Amino acid sequence: MAIVQSSRHKLIEKLDTERIERAIAAAERLTSGEIRVSVAPLFWGSIERAARRAFERLGMHQTRERNGVLFFIVPSRRKFYVLGDVGIHAKVGEDFWHAIAAVMGMHFQRGDYTEGLLRGIATLAERLKEHFPYQGAADRNELSNEIDRG
Repeated sequence: MAIVQSSRHKLIEKLDTERIERAIAAAERLTSGEIRVSVAPLFWGSIERAARRAFERLGMHQTRERNGVLFFIVPSRRKFYVLGDVGIHAKVGEDFWHAIAAVMGMHFQRGDYTEGLLRGIATLAERLKEHFPYQGAADRNELSNEIDRG
């Protein structure tokens, strides 16, 4: 009898979680924005709706400046969704999210999920520091940097 791993489990094994979590921490030293990564289990229905539910479940809508961003990865469907809170979206607009998705998608298509996330996080941080600069000692980490496994 063969045991087949889920695509979610395979992706989690491929991700260099330490590098991704360090990248989130480094990005959050440039900006007061809060960044999370969530790897979703198999589900049916809208990816956008599932990303919004994960955003709420992770408390990302409760940041002081409404500046949370979720990288929502759905390995079973080979899709991802980048969702920014209202404070960020008002400053960067729709084209910015498409640009991040393009950077990530290029790496994801090659199967390099870690690099895709690292590039997406770095691109995000560079733009966020313009609108939501790091506040030094007054800035606190409002959300965990750990990868959420849905």
